[in-house]
Amino acid sequence: MIANFGMKLFSGTAHPALANDIASCLDVPLADVSVTAFPDGETFVKINENIRGEDVFIIQPTCPPTNHNLMELMIMVDAAKRSSAGRINAVIPFFGYARQDRKDQPRVPITAKLVADLLSAAGVDRVVTMDLHAAQIQGFFNIPVDHLYGKPVVIRELRERFGDGCKDLTVVSPDVGGVKMARAYSDALGARLAIVAKHRVSATEVEAMQVIGDVDGRDVVLIDDMTETAGTLCAAAEILKAGGAKRIFAAVSHAVIGDLGHQRIEESVIEEVITTDSTPVEAIGKVKPVSIAPILGEAIHRIHIGKSVTSLFDIDGPSE
Repeated sequence: MIANFGMKLFSGTAHPALANDIASCLDVPLADVSVTAFPDGETFVKINENIRGEDVFIIQPTCPPTNHNLMELMIMVDAAKRSSAGRINAVIPFFGYARQDRKDQPRVPITAKLVADLLSAAGVDRVVTMDLHAAQIQGFFNIPVDHLYGKPVVIRELRERFGDGCKDLTVVSPDVGGVKMARAYSDALGARLAIVAKHRVSATEVEAMQVIGDVDGRDVVLIDDMTETAGTLCAAAEILKAGGAKRIFAAVSHAVIGDLGHQRIEESVIEEVITTDSTPVEAIGKVKPVSIAPILGEAIHRIHIGKSVTSLFDIDGPSE
């Protein structure tokens, strides 16, 4: 049993199932909080127990509806701050607005930086997140950020399908920007690496261009940090199949999949999409979520007792 003196776990309404799983891993109950809405849609939060001086962890991915979940998180933080919490930790498995991390055209915001500032202003002392779209977003914060990875649980799932050797497997990045992430997976699996060069037509349409690397007669795994409409994955899968690939799988850190995404995946040549449960994704059709609750639970425990979280970055999971 993990020592829980002075720790309080709270869940917002974004992903209560994940919060319950984390609480089970830690063997602590979720703290009592009421999160309701006024008739006009305003969020109201009331903490129903004493948290004075406690180490508070608020679990709330900022997945769709993004603005609502983000605002709810900040209101919960403010409630904890005004209740004299000792330290307030925001556990944000999926960090919304992460794709708006730079000015890629004139007169646009850097919203990821704005969100970082808002969280700090609300009273967050520390952020725990996973698989940021761009790792440098950590630098947008003036408070500590623990950037974890879903790679250990995804790698374990892939090894169940392909074994440890993976000599006939090629790991594929669906775009040039994801090469570093794909390389980490290929090294861990002992597999080859390939890239699909793509051209984005619009926010929902992607035209894949060509494959750089060997996929002919090989099983492939597409690696991406997130998918929403599945346009990138499905377009890449088509060109990989045309290039001679045998079985095609996908591994995605965050699945913010709507109806269009599910439809595309079901109609695609992809056999299975493995993803984490950083967002409330259901195991429907070809989509298989795997739990990150043990990783987040271990991170929360280590942060609470002042122990290093570095080993949580290891492929094979945390060491003692």
